[in-house]
Amino acid sequence: MKQPVIPIFYACDDAFVKYTLVSLHSIIVNASKDYHYVVHILHTEISEGMMRKVHELENENFEIRFVDVTNYLRSISDKLPLRDYYSKTTYYRLFIAEMFPELTKAIYIDSDTVVQGDISQLYLTDIQDAYVGACHERVMILTDVFGTYVEKVIGVSRYNFFNAGLLLINCDQFRLHFVLDKFVDYLHYYNFVVTQDEDYLNLICKDHVYWLDQRWNTELYGELAYPIEQANLIHFIMTSKPWHYEDCPHSDIFWKYAKETSVYDEIREVLESYPDEKKEQDQQVQENLIALAEKEINREDNFLNRWNRDKRAKDRVEVIRKIEQLELEGRFDEDVEIDPPGRVLLPDEIEYIQKSITDKLKTKLAFMIAHRFVNNLIKDKKFIIKEMRGLENFKEMNSGAVITCNHFNAFDSFAIQLAYEAGGQPNRSFWRVIREGNYTSFPGFYGFLMRHCNTLPLSSNRDTMKKFIAATNQLIQDGNYVLFYPEQSMWWNYRKPKPLKTGAFMFAAKNDAPVLPCFITMKDSDFMGEDGFYVQEYTIHIAKPIYPNPALKGKKQVEYLMHKNEEVWKEIYESEYHIALSYTTPADKMPANTSLTCSDNQA
Repeated sequence: MKQPVIPIFYACDDAFVKYTLVSLHSIIVNASKDYHYVVHILHTEISEGMMRKVHELENENFEIRFVDVTNYLRSISDKLPLRDYYSKTTYYRLFIAEMFPELTKAIYIDSDTVVQGDISQLYLTDIQDAYVGACHERVMILTDVFGTYVEKVIGVSRYNFFNAGLLLINCDQFRLHFVLDKFVDYLHYYNFVVTQDEDYLNLICKDHVYWLDQRWNTELYGELAYPIEQANLIHFIMTSKPWHYEDCPHSDIFWKYAKETSVYDEIREVLESYPDEKKEQDQQVQENLIALAEKEINREDNFLNRWNRDKRAKDRVEVIRKIEQLELEGRFDEDVEIDPPGRVLLPDEIEYIQKSITDKLKTKLAFMIAHRFVNNLIKDKKFIIKEMRGLENFKEMNSGAVITCNHFNAFDSFAIQLAYEAGGQPNRSFWRVIREGNYTSFPGFYGFLMRHCNTLPLSSNRDTMKKFIAATNQLIQDGNYVLFYPEQSMWWNYRKPKPLKTGAFMFAAKNDAPVLPCFITMKDSDFMGEDGFYVQEYTIHIAKPIYPNPALKGKKQVEYLMHKNEEVWKEIYESEYHIALSYTTPADKMPANTSLTCSDNQA
């Protein structure tokens, strides 16, 4: 029976191939014998003598191929704005999917590594539709200037920036989403100079990364969270090079494998002859890199500032900046965007649920129009629902319920409406709480929907609120679903859960009804909106219902339900975004009754 083939890629030049040889040897020693491995070494010029030494590693499981990329680079030279980029072997990883169209996925590894784990286990990882499987870049997390750089210049969170020295590349997705073309486009637009190709890769792959166990890229930078013996791959990044420094951390592991190769003496000679002036230059390079990052942060025309100026609607950029300021000040319940001025909803203007025949006909028409409107948004890629998870949790409930959802878009209630229709019970109707001004003052098409799509408007009039409360209680008692936004405010495309208000949970407690927590997570799609921001792909998470605690009454019951809801949202946020929930808000400015914690720093 033919063994499954695992493709592995390195990229190096003649000076560095000896370290590639050591890394490859470590892979061969520890790899499963159940597979056939084809190792591609991408280069433009490696001597025949070094090629022979590398080929000596071949065995019945490992085949090694040297691939000269010169002709390929010539074939795409008309696309490339700067030729010197492509003399740097580190950029070759971007060409793998296009150069090898027969591959569905491939492993790329930097040469300054030692692999202690079974590389086949990495390859067998199902990274689904992510562009890459990768590990977090510790340098960005542990060094503030670099973390600030990636956030303020590239627009990627320091906690979701990956190190590109170990990649499980989804070649199908690279080709399907034109990753190479996007890279070339960004090259023409901006020259990243700090981590260069890694910056471009993180920009392009943002929100499309499958986060691998960190043991698959153990960077020797800062204190490790686990014993070095558990590292599947050890990455000697920056100046942590055993062939330059005797005191390099864990250099004994590198030399253990190097001794078993034909290049051991050659590498030892590099170490013994590495001059002090070179070491001083290494230190200067580190300092220069920090200075370069600081310079980029402070540039008025750095990438993110330029992109915001050239590509994005000014009002959207201002909204984002205002959100950042409100979070910093702990003003979570304030709206970022000001609604049209509203008027007071008076009690004789509305019957919440005792509808006339005319109102019922208008509701039927409103839902028909709303569905057509949403279908057109979906068709035009302006509204994208990637997945609905937990639809079965709608069916679990045998009573009315309070539904909660995070609020980040004027259309997010449409997403919950669609989830209800996909998983809800047909004998239970779906209602949503809206603001007073949205009901009384929204003009035209949207105003019609606001007034007739099973909406429950709040009011600043006391008597109208009595009618609202009575109607909402009645709907829940009759077994229906009522959608609340307990964050109170809407922050455009804000991904974190905000501290909650008690209103929704008071209705659940009073009616002994469950809370069904829904939380929508987002990722950038391939489609650029008219505002210069990528349209978001939504995943709707319908969590298990939270039932009232029979041992609690009144305020304690309300707080119990609210805090349980916050816990559920926090868990979804952290598991989906692979980042601990924290806020820029100082602890003394966080709302007192929230169970959500804040942190100025993350480990």
